This record gives sequence, structure tokens and C-alpha cells, in this order.
Amino acid sequence: MAAEKSKAERALKEGQNESGPKGIWQTLFVDNAKLVTIALAIALFVRFFIAEPRFIPSPSMVPTLAVGDRLLVEKVSYRLRAPQTGDIVVFEPPPQLQEYGYSSSQAFIKRVIGLPGQTVQVNQGKVLIDGQPLDEPYILEAPDYEMPLLQIPADSLFMMGDNRNDSNDSHVWGFLPVENAIGRAAFRFWPLEKIGSF
Repeated sequence: MAAEKSKAERALKEGQNESGPKGIWQTLFVDNAKLVTIALAIALFVRFFIAEPRFIPSPSMVPTLAVGDRLLVEKVSYRLRAPQTGDIVVFEPPPQLQEYGYSSSQAFIKRVIGLPGQTVQVNQGKVLIDGQPLDEPYILEAPDYEMPLLQIPADSLFMMGDNRNDSNDSHVWGFLPVENAIGRAAFRFWPLEKIGSF
């Protein structure tokens, strides 16, 4: 028994001598490189297919969202269902905005107001969908502009900011193709005193 133990200890020492400090560092480097690669792959997968953080750069969504708020935008639900009225959506600028110099990599955030096939109008401070005024407790103030009756095309959305009188939205540039939706604003994680879901 003692002979087997000493033989095992000798083999262990010889193995350590063969690998030496250089071998230990190589092993650590390879193992850490594998871990970093796996972590990076998971992070990229999550960012491109599941969720990503976003920052609010303008006051167009006040009072719901303020400049500097940070959100988690989830990307899964719109693979399973279409955007719904009231959803707060992050989207790529439509072609008409890109013609005015907005980059396709810039992201906008607005609320879905109208869905494909519906009519939308702004009249006497009210947004009307299919002729019915929307109940909008989330807006800063009523719109101080008029917009004629419009029919929302198939595969398009009508988007508006909650700060109706300071928002570059569908009443200015028209309809948003549904395919431009990046995801739904699901959770505010900054500032801490306003943390929570919508």
C-alpha cells in the first residue's frame, strides 16, 4: 500500500515537473479563453435574439420615459405575435426618415396607436381610431395640431410619442412598416427609483 502511494506521488511530481509553470499558465489561458468565448457567444445571442438595453435620448416619450432612462427591450414577443395598441416599441427608422438623413442604425421609441386596417385622425385635441377617441392617461398633453383621417396600410403601424407636441412620429413622417420593429420596451432598469415594467 505504501509502495503504491509513493509511486503515485512520484508520478504526480514527474508530471508537475514536465508541465512546469509554463504548462500551468498555458492551461489556465486556454481554459479562460474558452470561458470568455462561450460567455461572449451567449451575450451576442441574447443581444441579437432575446433582449438588449436601450437609452432614451429625447423627451418625445415624456412623461412615461425621460431623457436618460435605460430600458430592456425584449425581442421575442413580436416573433410570436404582432405589436398591439399601447405597446411601447423600439424600431428602425422607416425609409421616409432615412431619406432625411437618419441612419438605419438609429433607433426610435414610440407607442403603437393604430394597427393595420384602422383609421386614425387627430381632431380638436383628440386622437381618434376608427372614429372613436382614445383614452390616453399616459400623454403629457393633448395634441395641439390637426391631422386628417388616414387609413393605416397592411403591415404598417401608426406610432406616436406620449409627448404629443414634441415628438417626431407618424403624424410627421407617416406609417411604420411592422418589419422595422426591433422589440418591445419591457423593463426600465435606470434610474433605480423608477425601476419596473410598463
